[in-house]
Amino acid sequence: MHYLSLLIYTLAALTEIGGCFAFWAWLRLDKSPYWLVPGMASLAIFAFLLTKVESDFAGRSYAAYGGIYILSSLGWMWIVEGNRPDRWDLIGAAICVVGAFIILFGPRPN
Repeated sequence: MHYLSLLIYTLAALTEIGGCFAFWAWLRLDKSPYWLVPGMASLAIFAFLLTKVESDFAGRSYAAYGGIYILSSLGWMWIVEGNRPDRWDLIGAAICVVGAFIILFGPRPN
């Protein structure tokens, strides 16, 4: 079941980054305010997706999501924005992903 959580986290990260990028495009790249319509929809989907992760506590779910978000953000920077992550980006992301995996896959008492 935790592997399904990883898929949900990945989809959530893409929708969150896409929604936030819509605001970035509007405010920093002088795009039309109409970019906010799909951006807000994307952010709503993001919030919905996080409720689908198997976790007894919202805080634990959000904490584990953080590492996946960081890795996904660097992927966005590379694929969408054309800026390849440097070694420090990758080292930092690896540390965060290890932390997310510990939170997500760590043994919990029944």
